[in-house]
Amino acid sequence: MRWRTSLWPRPSKAAGEPRRGLRGAQRLGIVAGLVAVLLVSLVSAAFAGAFAGQTPAAAATPARAPHRAAPAAPKPHPTGHARPAAARRGLRTSCTSVAHIGDSTSVGMVSAQWLPDAAQRLAAQYRDVGVRHALIDASGGRSIVEEMPAQVNGFRVASGWHNAGFRGCWVIALGTNDIANIAAGSNVGAAARIAEMMSAAHGEPVMWVNTQTDLSSGPWSESNMQQWNKALVQAAKHYPNLRIFNWAGMVRPAWHLPDGIHYTSAGYAIRAAAIAHALARAFPAGGHSTRTLVN
Repeated sequence: MRWRTSLWPRPSKAAGEPRRGLRGAQRLGIVAGLVAVLLVSLVSAAFAGAFAGQTPAAAATPARAPHRAAPAAPKPHPTGHARPAAARRGLRTSCTSVAHIGDSTSVGMVSAQWLPDAAQRLAAQYRDVGVRHALIDASGGRSIVEEMPAQVNGFRVASGWHNAGFRGCWVIALGTNDIANIAAGSNVGAAARIAEMMSAAHGEPVMWVNTQTDLSSGPWSESNMQQWNKALVQAAKHYPNLRIFNWAGMVRPAWHLPDGIHYTSAGYAIRAAAIAHALARAFPAGGHSTRTLVN
């Protein structure tokens, strides 16, 4: 399932084709390729089942971290809309135009089914911190390199938007499926994937949301997520325009669905607000943060 909010033309299928060297590197072996596609398909199917109010059997019994209670949901206005907490706190960003590219962990932040109150969704949260124009493209199972049927990978979405004229800040919420595909046998490593995505930003400000799951084993294990997060920190040494939002440092098990990867409605509301607030801290009005990691 793909969700897209756009103020710019949709990229053509040919736009933003990866560089020749990386295209050669991303050719997987037949077995590894089939495994990777199957794995990303399974996580998308699991998310679709949760979307319909069902818990898929394949994701029914993941290893779980100790349970902690989720915080209370934001208090509504008398009109029923969530209060703009960022505006109350004076959080404002210099990023007036933002392009957000995500996987299924972003889908719930833009979905009316997960967040019936539009004020809690990602676009509204971005507006609360001063973003005037937002492009949001979220697709289940998305990675930077691989593509599921009828899907555009993260690199090609970003390249298409840049070629269509987008100039502004980038929020990248990818990596969960990339590290799973690496674990499944892809010969395109984390550093190459991050470098490819950063090349599509052309030196403009980038805030990357790091990754976390509640799983103790398998391609989407938390240990794999930590390896991806370490690769992001290493990459930041080479990209002065890169900031990393430490979502992994604040997320709680109670915000997750039983699959240990995706989120409840309360979790998505918290995630959307947290990403917008982090953007305002990473690239505040009047300047940029000097710290790579944004907590």
